[in-house]
Amino acid sequence: MKGSVKSISLIPISFCFLFLFRDEFAVPARHLCHPEQREAILELKNEFQIQKPCFDRTVSWVNNSDCCSWDGIRCDASFGDVIELNLSGNCIYGQLNSKSSILRFQSLPFLATLDLSNNHFSGNVPSSLGNLSKLTTLDLSENAFNGEIPSSLGNLYNLTILNLSQNKLIGKIPPSLGNLPYLTVLTLCANNLVGEIPYSLANLSHHLTFLSISENSFSGEIPSFLGNFSHLTLLDLSANNFVGEIPSSFGRLKHLTDLSAEENELSGNFPVTLLKLTKLLYLSLDDNQFTGMLPPNISSLSNLEIFYIRGNALTGTLPSSLFSIPSLTYVDLKYNQLNGTLEFGNVSLLSSKLMDLGLGNNNFVGSIPGSISKLVNLHTLDLSHLNTQGSVVDLSILWNLKSLEELDISDLNTATAIDLNAILSRFKWLDALNLTGNHVTYEKRSSVSDPPLLRELYLSGCGITTEFPGFIRTQHNMWRLDISNNKIKGQVPGCFESPKKLRQSSSLDYFSGASNNFTGRIPSFICELRSLTVLDLSNNIFNGSFPLRKFSSVLQALNLRQNRLSGRLKSLDIGHNKLVGKLPTSLINSSSLEVLNVESNIFNDTFPSWLSSLPELQVLVLRSNAFHGPIHQTRFSKLRIIDISHNRFNGTSPSNFFLNWTAMHSIGKDGDQSYGQYMGTSYYSDSIVLMNKGIEIELVRILTIYTALDFSENEFEGVIPSSIGLLKELHVLNLSGNAFTGHIPLSMGNLSSLESLDLSKNKLTGAIPQELGNLSYLAYMNFSHNQLVGLVPGGTQFRTQPCSSFKDNPGLYGPSLDQACVDIHGRTSQPSEMSKEAEDGQEEVVSWIAAAIGFLPGIVFGFTMGYTVVYYKPEWFLNPFGRTKRRRISTTRR
Repeated sequence: MKGSVKSISLIPISFCFLFLFRDEFAVPARHLCHPEQREAILELKNEFQIQKPCFDRTVSWVNNSDCCSWDGIRCDASFGDVIELNLSGNCIYGQLNSKSSILRFQSLPFLATLDLSNNHFSGNVPSSLGNLSKLTTLDLSENAFNGEIPSSLGNLYNLTILNLSQNKLIGKIPPSLGNLPYLTVLTLCANNLVGEIPYSLANLSHHLTFLSISENSFSGEIPSFLGNFSHLTLLDLSANNFVGEIPSSFGRLKHLTDLSAEENELSGNFPVTLLKLTKLLYLSLDDNQFTGMLPPNISSLSNLEIFYIRGNALTGTLPSSLFSIPSLTYVDLKYNQLNGTLEFGNVSLLSSKLMDLGLGNNNFVGSIPGSISKLVNLHTLDLSHLNTQGSVVDLSILWNLKSLEELDISDLNTATAIDLNAILSRFKWLDALNLTGNHVTYEKRSSVSDPPLLRELYLSGCGITTEFPGFIRTQHNMWRLDISNNKIKGQVPGCFESPKKLRQSSSLDYFSGASNNFTGRIPSFICELRSLTVLDLSNNIFNGSFPLRKFSSVLQALNLRQNRLSGRLKSLDIGHNKLVGKLPTSLINSSSLEVLNVESNIFNDTFPSWLSSLPELQVLVLRSNAFHGPIHQTRFSKLRIIDISHNRFNGTSPSNFFLNWTAMHSIGKDGDQSYGQYMGTSYYSDSIVLMNKGIEIELVRILTIYTALDFSENEFEGVIPSSIGLLKELHVLNLSGNAFTGHIPLSMGNLSSLESLDLSKNKLTGAIPQELGNLSYLAYMNFSHNQLVGLVPGGTQFRTQPCSSFKDNPGLYGPSLDQACVDIHGRTSQPSEMSKEAEDGQEEVVSWIAAAIGFLPGIVFGFTMGYTVVYYKPEWFLNPFGRTKRRRISTTRR
């Protein structure tokens, strides 16, 4: 009875406490995220910039929500700890700071997976990553990290996957990476790493299955200890500087399926130790220095699918056993010295597998074997430079290869005329065709009605005597076209009959029509091919003027020699390329040249003063190159615009430096400041980009009365030449970012047409000339970062300038300056420390009050429930929270 009364009396109390603390008990069980870990992740979100459009995982990262449900976040189901952070492909820009929230171990102490791949992170890889001792996966690939690999990564004892590929890392592999005993994947490919592979990596032999260090600059011999990596399935050593032979220990890599060692300097005979690797599927030894013969028992590689060994010095005959491997799909033996006749042996097993066969550029002799017709799934066939010894070649044995996409039978040394019409009719899926150096017949009248859509066509030296081949006119996907060294006559058709389609695709990268009998004008569509890198129309009979408009920004070679072109070249714009060396002095022969723009290249030259002999030159842009040295006094009598900014010009200039720049002195008898013509012709207008009033502006059309002088961001020193005051028609003057000293010339007050003046970032002293206040057109000026003193001129122009225009000139003063800014010295009112302390104190009081409100009911509830449970039901306490339960939790979280 006594127990019943006690039980009944507890019921109302229990309901009271349930009501009072209903909010605490109502929290769903799925909200596992720890608040401090949520704050750390939100802090990370604010550390970087995300460039849209992009799949942004951080959109779901909202405060006061469960971080375990956020995109890219995974938590431990039992304890709510964040164990995975995946921001792969999130378009993040910025540097990963060593003090970043995610790199503080106490923020995310159980983080096991960190994936920041495929973003735009830059800067060094933080050494503090080594503090994340629970990490098992670290993926920083496909970013722009630079610097060396931090040795602290060797502290990540539990790491199984380390991917640092496709960055800009330098230096050597730190030996500490050998301290990662559980590592299964290590990929460092596509960086700038150097040195030899450290011996400490031998410690990784127990678990490593994937090792890729390709596309670096590693050197020395391939270490033999790699042969001890018994679990290795992929080994990629390609595109390095390894020398010597492939170690014989590689024969112990019984599980290896992929081996890449191409593009090194490996030598010796074909490594027969590799024949022991019966699980090998992929073997690439391209572009090395291997010699000797291919082993006759190469069929020991019974599972081989891909075999690449092009570009070596192999000799001997082709082992027919190679083609008895039933899984063989891709074979490339091009560019060796293999000889003898082509023998494929029994190819019946290959008929359903082999897709690519490259045997070209060897020393094979004899005819094409008839057994090749059984390789019905061939997509690519290269038999180039097969020496048929002048015998008849029967191409009909190829007609059965209906899936063929690429065919190279160039330079067959055959007396047989190759029927181009027949090839185009038979191979409907043909994508690339090379018949160079053969005798090719082409009948225009029997033209193919539905030719394949070719991307590459090489017909150089084929003896074609017709007019421009008709089927080429319909090829709108053409990438490379070489019809040079023939006798093709007539005109090149305007845009191959479909100007609109060709302009839309703009895919043509290489076009050579050299050494033919083309006549007429060069078609203007060529200037609209935005992908064109090489154009060679030399040794023809073209006449008229060449339509030299603004070419493709990727154009690398242009050859028009030995024609009958006429006309005068007035504009040449080759800006925004990667041209190197010196500016060609042959331009001095272009006596009609008015516009020369070579901006944003890599020209490394002194100032081309010889250009002043060009009598019509009006616009000269040398901006953003590597020009250097002093500029001596020159005579540019018609020059109106000159931009030599962002180079390394230096030295001083005499006071009369601008004396002969007469075109900027005045418009002339026929000129008028209110009117002007546009440079160019009726069908083409010149355009340039200039810095004007502090911003880059593209002048789509250049007025002949517009004048500008930009010498900014160089290394000029000394005083500004006083003769600059002669340039009365100057609209834009920019001398910023140099080391000019002395006073601002008083003669600048004569620049009555000046609209924009930038003298910032120099070492100018003295006062700003009061005469500048009288320049009524002057709308923009910048005198910041000098050592100027004195009264700032009055006038509306000066009063309307921003404060930044006078920054870092402590000695300036005056009403104009007072109106522009209160204080140019950088003093700003700071919030009262007393107010801040008082505010902090108020926050602390409020926090303590809130804590007390929550604390007192908690004390009452805790003592009451504790007394009830321990006194009346002690077994309730021991079962859930006893020693057994504590031990289990400890084991789980280890």
